Amino acid sequence: LSSLKKFDEIKKANQAAAKKLIEDQLSSSSEDDDEDAEVKQGKILDKTFTIYTSQTDGDASELERTRQYMNEAFQSGAMTCLICIASVKRNQAVWSCRGCFCIFHLVCIQKWAKDSLFLVSSPLTDDDFGKKDYPWPCPKCRFEYKRSETPSRYYCYCGKVENPTVDPWLVPHSCGQICEREFKPSCGHKCLLLCHPGPCPPCPKMVTTSCHCGKARPVPRRCSAKEWSCRLPCGRTLLCGQHACENLCHAGDCQPCPRVSKQRCICGRQTAERLCASPQWQCDQVCGKCLPCGNHTCEQVCHAGPCGDCPRSGKRSCPCGKTKFTLPCTEDVPTCGDSCDKVLECGIHKCSQRCHRGPCEICRQEVEKQCRCGKHTKRMPCHKPYLCETKCTKVRDCQKHQCRRKCCSGNCPPCDQVCGRTLGCRNHKCPSGCHRGSCNPCPETVDVKCNCGKTVIKVPCGRERTIKPPKCKQLCSRPPTCHHSTQEKHYCHFGRCPPCRQPCQKTLTCGHLCPVSCHDEALVKQTGLHQSAGPWEQPSEPAFIQTALPCPPCEVPIPVECLGQHEVSPLPCHSANPYSCKRFCGRLLDCQNHTCVKECHHVTKLNSSADENKAGPECSQCEEECTKPRPAGCPHRCVLPCHPGDCPSCLQMLKIKCHCKLSVLYIECLKLTSADLKEKELLISCRNQCPKELPCGHRCKEICHSGSCPLNCSQKVKLRCLCKRLKKEVQCSKIQEGQVSLECDALCKEMKRKACEIKEAEAKAALEEEKRRQQAELEAFENRLKGRRKNKRRKDEVEVEQSSWQKYKNLIMLPVFGVAVVMV
Repeated sequence: LSSLKKFDEIKKANQAAAKKLIEDQLSSSSEDDDEDAEVKQGKILDKTFTIYTSQTDGDASELERTRQYMNEAFQSGAMTCLICIASVKRNQAVWSCRGCFCIFHLVCIQKWAKDSLFLVSSPLTDDDFGKKDYPWPCPKCRFEYKRSETPSRYYCYCGKVENPTVDPWLVPHSCGQICEREFKPSCGHKCLLLCHPGPCPPCPKMVTTSCHCGKARPVPRRCSAKEWSCRLPCGRTLLCGQHACENLCHAGDCQPCPRVSKQRCICGRQTAERLCASPQWQCDQVCGKCLPCGNHTCEQVCHAGPCGDCPRSGKRSCPCGKTKFTLPCTEDVPTCGDSCDKVLECGIHKCSQRCHRGPCEICRQEVEKQCRCGKHTKRMPCHKPYLCETKCTKVRDCQKHQCRRKCCSGNCPPCDQVCGRTLGCRNHKCPSGCHRGSCNPCPETVDVKCNCGKTVIKVPCGRERTIKPPKCKQLCSRPPTCHHSTQEKHYCHFGRCPPCRQPCQKTLTCGHLCPVSCHDEALVKQTGLHQSAGPWEQPSEPAFIQTALPCPPCEVPIPVECLGQHEVSPLPCHSANPYSCKRFCGRLLDCQNHTCVKECHHVTKLNSSADENKAGPECSQCEEECTKPRPAGCPHRCVLPCHPGDCPSCLQMLKIKCHCKLSVLYIECLKLTSADLKEKELLISCRNQCPKELPCGHRCKEICHSGSCPLNCSQKVKLRCLCKRLKKEVQCSKIQEGQVSLECDALCKEMKRKACEIKEAEAKAALEEEKRRQQAELEAFENRLKGRRKNKRRKDEVEVEQSSWQKYKNLIMLPVFGVAVVMV
């Protein structure tokens, strides 16, 4: 059993391998699949662009960039993750960059962001570690993102749907909803495409906008190109206030005035020709005006306005700033004689000299200084730096090489050596400086060509071994291998050419041409030619061989009439013989009412001038009952068998109820069916009063009739006013129609008012009685509460009163206790 089982397994494996080989041979050219995929892709793109093109009247010229991204999303292997150098598939979670719209695997970009943040916040910045939010860059365009923007979940392109489902009729990784992202630059409108990769196209909305200068009338334009120039002179007043802008209608502020004019300086002493756009300028002369003190002159260069007070007037401080003096502006401030005490350049010690003019000297105090690395100390002047000769042994941020810098403070610089690690493409090495984490993607690209070499695509380095060759639009130039002079046109491809699909066009024996596809190189399966001795023996012959097949039977349609002459059908040329159409014969029988129900058959014509639709001797005989329609209302059948002509009159009696359903009448069927509406109304009536009840409750006064009873009831009824005092007899129908009403008179209203006053007096008396009862209960409760308080006070007095022993026990016990202590 184990041997048989093993034999079956090996046999199935060989069959699967043979099937795969056959499929590879049959699919040597995937032109049909490519065409179907292109048709499907075109439908999806049209569906995505429908809303946008409806706004632009079918103009899709602005969608080329977006279309390119979407074509790459559809093309197998075109979308590549630059981090792992692998294809991005439909069912994988991805992330798209906002700057370059490049697509990465979600796991890859998370690892990239984590490594980038770790490298930036490494021990290079120990003092700021954890205090600053360092960004991480996109691997392709280096667009920076914050730490909080690190992707953690898989969203569609527009960011509305988390974990979008895989739909073959949508763009990969799309949710299928309208994008609705803000256009860039922002114009207030949102993207109208379905959720898509790549940048949003320009805004297609139509807005009414004026030109830059505002002179021309507003015109409707696309929102993306709403800024336009009327090509007329601008005419706006320039900043000089004298001339107008002569440039054509333009955007933004006008250029400075290009004209030259004579202008005075700020102080007004000199005049020069200068640009009109810069009217204010300073000359090189010192002001020289006498200040208010009368002893000094203004030393400012060409200024406007008053010169101000003398800078030496008022209170002035000594050089050290400790003492202030009030002196004339002609005298200099003396030194105060106190110590200077200004902080020296070292930032630790103060100047020990007396108050002096000019800068302080360098710090010459000897202090115990520590070197930059903190391993050695030395006594030396404070102003000199101290660096030891010890080389740093810390590993740099690359975690490979030592710092080796003399007297390093611990904040080691980045490694200056080249990384040199093999990149993910396996073809080049990393040219960046030595670093930690993953290397940047390989920046090189490789050309992948089609079979003829005329179509080339550029792919990231390392992907040339796994990506499919591009689809070439050039025609295949190989010679045909069948009997045709030229082969069917198809695009450039690898492997064998697809089978010829041109019509065979060989002449058949019947004289027609063979219309089927060329069968000179058909694949035929061979079976039973060789029986393998066991699963270990390899088949010596292929399962399919390529051979020429004979032409199939002629299928040219030939018109042939059926046996019963019902139809003329086109039959294949090789089987064009009389046939039965399988319908009923349909010829009219002798009864003139029915037709022959036999299957289509041959009919012998007894007379050449007879009707073609008349039954012959081969047709069936009618044995049915008469099925002709009876008069309206007659439920009986014809007493004769199926016959030609009209049926006799019906003389049977009908049992029927009258209109009011109380009496049973017997009427002759012929009378009832031949009578008109008025006669039928009289025949079915029992001549008694109608027993039906009207909506008002009275009985109908009419004779037995059909339909609903009339609503004009003539019965007399009593009508009363609202207080039931007045009454009046009127016709019932008038009350139902609301024509008659009986209102209360003045006496009724007076009686109603007196009744209300009596009720109010009774309610007031009841309220006063309730208040008296509540007051009595309150007084009784207060009396009971006072009695309880007196009893409680008496109990407290009894408890507070003490006995004689409790009062004098301390005076008695103290002497007794003292005597006992003395005796002991």
